[in-house]
Amino acid sequence: MGACCGKNDEFDGFMEEEEEDVEEENDIRDGDCGARVRLQGSSRFASMFTQKGRKGINQDAMTMWEDFTGEKDMIFCGVFDGHGPSGHNVASHVRDVLPSKLSSTFITSGLDGCNHSDVDINGYDDDNDDHDKGSHCHPSFSSWKANFIKAFKEMDEELSLDPNINCFCSGTTAVAILKQEGHLIIANLGDSRAVLCSRGKKNQPVPDQLTVDLKPNLPGEAKRISNCRGRIFATEKEPDVFRLWLPDQNCPGLAMARAFGDFCLKDFGLIATPKISYRKLTNKDEFVVLATDGLWDVLSNKEVVKIVASAKKRSMAAKLLVDRAVQAWRSKYPTSKVDDCAAICLFLKVPLTKSMSNVAGGNANDQNLVVPHSSNTIRSERDLEFLKSTMTLDSKEEWSALEGVSRVNSLVKLPRFANVMSWRKRSAKDNKDEEYYC
Repeated sequence: MGACCGKNDEFDGFMEEEEEDVEEENDIRDGDCGARVRLQGSSRFASMFTQKGRKGINQDAMTMWEDFTGEKDMIFCGVFDGHGPSGHNVASHVRDVLPSKLSSTFITSGLDGCNHSDVDINGYDDDNDDHDKGSHCHPSFSSWKANFIKAFKEMDEELSLDPNINCFCSGTTAVAILKQEGHLIIANLGDSRAVLCSRGKKNQPVPDQLTVDLKPNLPGEAKRISNCRGRIFATEKEPDVFRLWLPDQNCPGLAMARAFGDFCLKDFGLIATPKISYRKLTNKDEFVVLATDGLWDVLSNKEVVKIVASAKKRSMAAKLLVDRAVQAWRSKYPTSKVDDCAAICLFLKVPLTKSMSNVAGGNANDQNLVVPHSSNTIRSERDLEFLKSTMTLDSKEEWSALEGVSRVNSLVKLPRFANVMSWRKRSAKDNKDEEYYC
């Protein structure tokens, strides 16, 4: 069935008319504190999809927790991109365990949600590696930041001691968001990415990248790695892809500066400390896209938000996005293997259901807007222009891979150690200070 888009004055944005039974109950698990956990599919306000590439098993994973920590309307979303021989095991384990650790950490610390009246930093970005912004950070945000870092640290320590998962040269990225009402907290580890779509002055979809791709050649990352005796260089075959290498061996060649696992590099500059940022949402913000680099390698931020905004049904937005990424891989890199892709589209405004649109006098027609009775006709006309601007992609736009991305593997070569499991003994030590200043 074709979908209509409507506008509700309370949310001041586009909302698609969805079937009331859009949620597939068999896709839902029970989480801590009564949370509802989803690993795939869609809900009223989110769409999730992942597809295996042509490199073997799908090493991407994703999750969404509704009513996180038992707080009504608090949502946690995370996307994880595994790499290395056991990357799929690392990614799925982090997907299943990290949200619980985060929830437990928040509850233990007494944090009861994002809705603190004293959190008033719009667009605050934690960047302690480069310079100190502590004086600009409100204590409430500092508490959230500390709890994220603690949960990530505990997650990495658990991986280092788990005999069932070989994390010596395998690991995963993580990009996660925590949303409640108008508050958004973002945690980033590696080169997966979060992008926010807002409406511009002409109601066009405008991307706003919420995270930085943490590549080894970024100045702050490179300084830490150099201080830890790790090496950073690009090979002749991939002159635009800078990788992290061991001091005395040309391996493993990791294409990111932060990750869970990969303990062969943890003494040489790789860390599992996420970058944390905060965003105060406005009524112009429409949705957030979380995705692995298999998508961002071939689609620009602008292309991604236009594709999602053009989806006729919210529930199909993530699949449409991944399908377009696969097409782009085949078109732009016909001789390369398509990478795994995973995406979550979190919509920030509640959609109209059939019953809601009927009350509003809606008509299920693709050509019409379902608009509740309102005297604000100018706003409705602007919304119509926004809808028209998102329905098609400009065929003249070029596919644009972002600078420094890899179109092959995250790892180049495994190190040859006589006893590769000796790291487990070393990993038990307290790396609290080394994590930042090694």
